[in-house]
Amino acid sequence: MTSASPSATPPQADVLAQLSARLAALAASAAAHVVRVDGRRHASASGVVWSSDGVIVTAHHALERDEGVTVGLPSGGEVAAEVIGRDPSTDLAALRVRAPGLAPPGWADADGAAAGQLTLVVTRPGRGPRAELGLLMRAGEAFRAPMGGRIDRHLELGVPRHPGLSGGLVLGADGLALGVAAAGLVRGAALAVPAATLGRVVTSLLSHGEVRRGYLGLATQPVPLPPALRARTGEELALLVARVEPGSPADRAGVLLGDAILSVGGEALQDPGELLALLSEDRIGQAVALRVLRAGEVRDVAVTVGVRGRRA
Repeated sequence: MTSASPSATPPQADVLAQLSARLAALAASAAAHVVRVDGRRHASASGVVWSSDGVIVTAHHALERDEGVTVGLPSGGEVAAEVIGRDPSTDLAALRVRAPGLAPPGWADADGAAAGQLTLVVTRPGRGPRAELGLLMRAGEAFRAPMGGRIDRHLELGVPRHPGLSGGLVLGADGLALGVAAAGLVRGAALAVPAATLGRVVTSLLSHGEVRRGYLGLATQPVPLPPALRARTGEELALLVARVEPGSPADRAGVLLGDAILSVGGEALQDPGELLALLSEDRIGQAVALRVLRAGEVRDVAVTVGVRGRRA
């Protein structure tokens, strides 16, 4: 019978050493895609290279100004940045810098993300990168942030919130990017904003400097329908029109205070958030059919969708 050598490495230690080396390599590789963003007085944020021509994605709340924003590059240099646009509803902003050698990360399909999987968050709150290992605490469905922006998946991170976290790069164990870290999107939680949301928002910011959203000029609240009206309409709830803005698309189309909206474009509604979700950018300028209940009668009203923030 022979005894093990005192200097032999336990198998568990080999596994940990391999994992440690793998994580260090992932962090080093990811750091090449992460920049420092200086756009507020007290603390830097992070940003992620979106395209090789110098587009950077960062957090809207991390930019207290539009002028004098600078970006610290992975190479150690610092360059001025132009603010292309912002979207407060998703807490995202896009910057542009002139710098060679920038490369975006490879993006994962967040539909495959699952609670419990390992994540590595790489940020750049100072001159060098910072890496944090954690678990994906939650992987839920699409949701609307408090300011109304649509986030394609609810990916909650198990890392502490700290200055510099927002705008960091969130990796899965395969080394692909799950999203961009957001500490100001939902109170008390750090999330990863997935690539699908980033792509939609950045495309709109590059085209318009903002994310355009459809606008009808209505304020509504859900109301239950009486049994007789349920039987007639096939709906249990409707959205009662509580306010019509003067001069708005709804006002010009003849929508009245007290109308009960049953559907928009053939889609039944039970919550004001569902109406907001239907007013996507691609519907701006198009006529949509509102089926309303007015004085006990069902009517169709055609409304041309305007742009939120404009009288159009």
